[in-house]
Amino acid sequence: MINFITVSCFFVTLSWPALLNIIAYPISLKLSSKVSDYIVKVCAPRVFSIMKTYKHFDFRGDRASKKLLPPQFLLLSNHQSLLDIPAYMNFMRNVDLRFVAKDELSRHVPVVSEMLRAHQHCMIPRRGSASAAMKIIEEFGRRVLAKNEIPVLFPEGTRSKDGSLGKFYAAGFRRLSETVHLPVAVCALDGGYRINNLGKIMTRMKNGTYYIKVLKIFPAPDGKAAQMAVLNEAHDLIQQQLEEWRAGSK
Repeated sequence: MINFITVSCFFVTLSWPALLNIIAYPISLKLSSKVSDYIVKVCAPRVFSIMKTYKHFDFRGDRASKKLLPPQFLLLSNHQSLLDIPAYMNFMRNVDLRFVAKDELSRHVPVVSEMLRAHQHCMIPRRGSASAAMKIIEEFGRRVLAKNEIPVLFPEGTRSKDGSLGKFYAAGFRRLSETVHLPVAVCALDGGYRINNLGKIMTRMKNGTYYIKVLKIFPAPDGKAAQMAVLNEAHDLIQQQLEEWRAGSK
């Protein structure tokens, strides 16, 4: 019964803005952008409220750590679930986040696809040349810089199925960092991997927790050596935070 209520609440919350955006996007980018704003600012927090109310799935964003953040920055984070995107939207409601993601998310994903396209997130083709991907990232960097938006990059490049931290790939980060030349905010998240399986999401959601925390702010790195130093330390910081959370010191 609780699962039915939870799904019903999700449907009521998300179905009408999703449908409206499907209609709006081909007709008016301005209208679609407004609907997308509603999805980000209103629907994302409501999704986590529903999860907490009916499944006791808690969201614990470390608000104190957000005081470290400068006005504009490049956010680096580990990646565990499609819910990482609404989780960060919920955590950083006062800024406009723009994600680097695979372009498959920009088609046929309810609620998400039109929102990603209307807000001009960075969609990287799964198949394509590295030079083409770098050009897309560079154009994205110029766009977010001009609009005072916050670029978000998951340097693992894919979601972790078991929550373990994967290798960080440097190419996308280096090109984006060179383009925006912003301070780098390293963030860690945990808990998303438990609900990344749609077939078992209802059972795994119960009594779970999503954690997000800002770990460190690096000055904008200059040159390859500085960029690699930031990326390597970011990996170590996130790994350490995951270990602390899982040891029970949350």
